[in-house]
Parts: sequence; C-alpha cells; structure tokens
Amino acid sequence: MPTEATLKKYAELAVKVGVNVQKEQPIFINAPIEARDFVHHVVEEAYNVGAENVTVNWSDEVITRKKYENEPLHVLENIPDWLVDKQTGHVKDGGCILTVYAPNPDLLDGIEPERIAKANKAAGEALSEYREYMMSDRIQWSIVSVPTEKWAAKIYPDKKEEEAMDELWKEIFKIVRVDQEDPIKAWEDHNETLHDIRDYLNEKKYVALEYQSATTDLRIQLPKGHIWAGGTAKSVKGVIFNPNMPTEEVFTAPHREGVEGTVRNTKPLNYNGNLIDDFKLTFKDGKVVDFEAGKGEETLKHLLDTDEGAVRLGEIALVPHSSPISQSGLIFFNTLYDENASCHLALGQAYPTNLENGENMSADEQKEAGINKSLIHEDFMMGSADLTVYGITENGDKEEILKDGEWAIHS
Repeated sequence: MPTEATLKKYAELAVKVGVNVQKEQPIFINAPIEARDFVHHVVEEAYNVGAENVTVNWSDEVITRKKYENEPLHVLENIPDWLVDKQTGHVKDGGCILTVYAPNPDLLDGIEPERIAKANKAAGEALSEYREYMMSDRIQWSIVSVPTEKWAAKIYPDKKEEEAMDELWKEIFKIVRVDQEDPIKAWEDHNETLHDIRDYLNEKKYVALEYQSATTDLRIQLPKGHIWAGGTAKSVKGVIFNPNMPTEEVFTAPHREGVEGTVRNTKPLNYNGNLIDDFKLTFKDGKVVDFEAGKGEETLKHLLDTDEGAVRLGEIALVPHSSPISQSGLIFFNTLYDENASCHLALGQAYPTNLENGENMSADEQKEAGINKSLIHEDFMMGSADLTVYGITENGDKEEILKDGEWAIHS
C-alpha cells in the first residue's frame, strides 16, 4: 500500500493541477468509499489552497448493486429533485468538481440491461444542466482514479488481493507521474507536448480524417471552425485545469452527419458496470445503421437507443499506440485509463468547446454547425499498432497524422 507521503503527493497533484481549485472556491468531490484515505488527503489539500465548502459525495457499490436489484423500475426512472439540486446548485455557485473514478467493471453483471438503460437515461436528463457546466468548461472539473479491490482483481485475476492492489497503485503512480520527483513540473512538460500537437492540427484545419487498419475503414468529416484540444483546458473565468489525469490525447468534434464506414473496438468498453466487447459499428451519413457485439450486445443496443444523438459521434481522439498506458500492457477496464492507451471515438454528446464560439451557441445553432447533442458521452477504444490516420486538406491532399499507431507529424 502507498505511504501517506505518496498519497499526499497525489492529492496535491489532483487539487493543484487537476481541478486547480481556487481560493474561496467550493469543491465537490465524488468518490467511492474505498477511496477514503486518498480523499482525506484531497480534502486537506483543498483547504490548504484556500477552498471553501469542501463537500464529499460518497458512493458505495454494494448499495448501488442492491438498488438495481430491488428498486421498482418507476423509482429508477425518477431522480429526486433534492439530488439534482445538490449537484446543479454547486456548479451554479461556481464550485469545481473532482471525481475519483474507480468502478468495478462487473458491478451490474446480470442486471437486466433495460433497467440500467432507463436509470442512466433518467440520470442523464435530470443532470443535463450539471453536465453542461462541465462539458462547456464553465467550471473546472477533473477525473482521477485510485485502486479498489474489485477493480484490481479484474486487472490482476491471478494475484492475491493485497498484491493486486499494490501493483495497481504502482501503475497509477507511474502513469500520472506521481513517481517522479516533481509531478507538477512533469505535468507542465507533458501538457506542453500535447499543446504542440494540438496547435499543429489547429493550424492545418483539415476538412476530414480517414482511418485505416485491419479492423477499421472510416472517414470522418470535421465541422468548419472545429478546434483541437488536449492537455489543459481553461474555464470561462480563465482558470487552467486538467480535466483528465492521465491524459495522452488530442481531440476534437466530428461533424454529426459526416461519418462513413466501419469501426471495431480494440479494448473492452465498461459501460456503467457492464462490459461490451468485440463490437463493430457501421456508419452512414453520420449515424450507426448496423452493429454487432460478441459480448454485451443487448447493453450496446440500449446505449444506442438512449436518444437520437446516441447513434452519432461526439468526439474523435488521437493517442499514439506507444502511450505510457499502452506500454503497461494492461487492459484497465476503466475508460479514463483505456482511452489514453488508444485512439478512441465517443458516441453521443460533443464538447461545445471543440467548435469556435460553440459554448455560446444555442442547441439549435450547435446542431446546425454539426455538433452532436445527446444524454450520453461514451468513449470506446479503436486504436491499434497498425492504425494509420490521414488528414484531408481542403484541396483534397491526404497527409499522414498517425502511421502504424504513432505520430507521423512534426510539430
């Protein structure tokens, strides 16, 4: 298990570089009860930088499982107003959000997919304003992970519980650079690298991307005025923060009606406690028109049926195959980690900040510009060592961005 000094180092990184809570700013921390020791350090660090109204929203997977097993469907489909007000009221007051994301990949295995789908849709509708504050960077928000026993056991099924936890801690500390002498400086350097690639792609203004590999043949149109992002983000108040820790991606929004071809996943998708794997999506005019899955096909069907935007893409992200997460050789069954091991796409909601002035547009204006709207935003991994991605220029030239999974550009 990690030392108190190392936990404190990680907590300081999450508070100062991740969410970057400001003096006298409220902070809302979502966390599983298994992360108690780490969260205690986070709370202390938040107070150390002058945060006020530090609130922890604990979750318990045993209780969550029992809820899905026992609650009537009409209860799962209705989110109480007080629960919505607690979270939405926080962001309206200018508070920031730190989420400790460490789900049990098999938590809801065996639960009827329809119950999960309806509960997720209800939560998406009820908390849409809360989510909009984050996706438009109206406040700072960040996601980090710590090991839990069930998650560690999934990654290391042949190890004893304590050994599996120790191994996962070691990997996390390495990937988020806590093992370095000065993690904050290491993150500053890493962000600079991502910014260089982001700036290169923004200067190019490609009109489309083409993906080619043994499992993917896809063309994605980019909306006019699209913006590549990566590394840090900036809130509307000008505060710099890191939404994801780790992060190895640069990403933008595709045109919601401009996706053609087929794509197959290369890593499992953990969708709210259910695994979907070995799946293939076929797109026409931006929409999924056919799908199949070796595991979790019914869950995938319910995900795609969430709303009109769930069958369209909201994000395209480029990650080199040699990223530190990929080099670990592990499948994490955790989207925060697996998406940073691989190029990925996201079904559903696009980030308005990936379009010039997008965060100030109405929903109709965003849609007209090609930005997808949905209650979901689900990343799935499709990168591989044989993936080549081409940027298509306005005059039709084709330029390599990634070749055999690695950067082919010189920023």
